[in-house]
Amino acid sequence: MKLIVKSIAVCALLLVSCKEGKKQEVETTKTVKEMATNDATQNTSIYQFKVKDIEGNTFDFDSLKGKKIMVVNTASECGLTPQYELLEQLYKDFKDSNFVIVGFPANNFGAQEPGTNVQIAAFCQKNYGVTFPMMGKISVKGADIAPIYSFLTEKSKNGVEDSDVKWNFQKYLIGENGKVNKVVAPTTLPNDEEIIRWIKGE
Repeated sequence: MKLIVKSIAVCALLLVSCKEGKKQEVETTKTVKEMATNDATQNTSIYQFKVKDIEGNTFDFDSLKGKKIMVVNTASECGLTPQYELLEQLYKDFKDSNFVIVGFPANNFGAQEPGTNVQIAAFCQKNYGVTFPMMGKISVKGADIAPIYSFLTEKSKNGVEDSDVKWNFQKYLIGENGKVNKVVAPTTLPNDEEIIRWIKGE
């Protein structure tokens, strides 16, 4: 009788151990899947990037989580340069509504941004009173394209669409989840009604 009871107890113990083992296996698998999903999400969002701002400091896009972001490549000697004024006004109007503009000076089109970061910063401040974040000068296309613009322009990296930067002041609209929402042509003004509606979530 004692042997039977002992056998039953051993079987019960084995059964519990088996269930616990399966539970841990399921939880581990779930955790691995969650980690993979989080990694995939991070790798297709703008939050993965750290760049240098126009003063040489590190700017972490992860700090912009929850905001709508307009990324725009700028130039100081372009026919579209007056858009700086409209960009600044847009930023002032909506910066308290989870919206930010990030400017990237680039010399890819017509050599219209020949200056140094110091010269560009002085130009922006003196002529347009720019207060939105300006990054250091980069390349937005070609063999020396900056990693963040590879992300913005390649579907294999952003998970949304392929695009080309056509000229200075092309706008990339990034949603609150860090994903590319829309590509806006250089000639479309920053205060275009479609952009305003996007910022407002209409």
